[in-house]
Amino acid sequence: MDDLARDRPGLSVVIPIYNEEQGLPALFARLYPALDALQVSYEILFVNDGSRDRSAALLKDEFLKRPDVTRVVLLNANYGQHTAIIAGFERVRGERVVTLDADLQNPPEEIGRLVAGIQAGHDYVGTIRRGRQDHWARRWMSQIINNLRDRTTHIRITDQGCMLRAYSHSVVAAINATQEVNTFIPALAYLYARNPTEIEVAHEARAAGESKYSFYKLIRLNFDLMTGFTLVPLQLFSMLGMIISGLSGVLFVILAVRRLWLGSEVEGVFTLFALNFLFVGLALFGIGLIGEYVGRTYEQVKGRPRYLVAAVLEEPDPTREAGRADAREVSRV
Repeated sequence: MDDLARDRPGLSVVIPIYNEEQGLPALFARLYPALDALQVSYEILFVNDGSRDRSAALLKDEFLKRPDVTRVVLLNANYGQHTAIIAGFERVRGERVVTLDADLQNPPEEIGRLVAGIQAGHDYVGTIRRGRQDHWARRWMSQIINNLRDRTTHIRITDQGCMLRAYSHSVVAAINATQEVNTFIPALAYLYARNPTEIEVAHEARAAGESKYSFYKLIRLNFDLMTGFTLVPLQLFSMLGMIISGLSGVLFVILAVRRLWLGSEVEGVFTLFALNFLFVGLALFGIGLIGEYVGRTYEQVKGRPRYLVAAVLEEPDPTREAGRADAREVSRV
């Protein structure tokens, strides 16, 4: 077993790819030299998340150039960034794992600092983007989502939108054992880590292409985070319903006393309409909130695979080959 552990690379870098044809050459040009400079054994696991451009062809060409450290997983459709990372986690061989976006907004040269954090004894190293180079509306929305998550869950992540993070092998194994259909990788890692930490990293403007996260996808991601890690939204809505019911009862008593004291009147009809619209809106919001939780349950109980792999480009795993050889020796004895 010790020999098998020594054959594992010291570092695995998982990079999800979706329609990054324009930026991949720049990524290759910076990523490999940055990892070579670390002077540790490594592997790069690119996960093509159903790209519709030439990303898969470029990844294949790069694999042929450096098959010793390059592996490519080709998914048969677009499943989303976090599912693509799960597909990479389930195939990594390294003792330490780093996730990185392909857009070069987080410089690959920062990977060494994350590896140093793992070597210092932390099992999870999160990051905070320094001098974030995004549109103000995107930063504003991220701040709102961060604050909302911080108040409704016990997950303490300063910058949940930065995917440049480092994980120990044990944390990755725990994430792989979690069979949730919709999940949020950084939050799961924080949940399973015993000694997490955060560091600041540089942030650059996107080298090419455009962001794959629209406003709608950011909202969906936040719903996945909230409904996947806490029941607080349901509990708050239940409390709000109790408060509104109480106030409605008080309002009914007041209106009944006014009718008995002053007689029939039509004043305040529009106020009642406004209150009725408010209650209807809250009811619809509550139905939608409950629907989010029911939808998560529905997706989970179907039991469908989270993703399907079309092909994997890689050299044979020496640890597996050694394991098969050991098994053959045992069988002979």
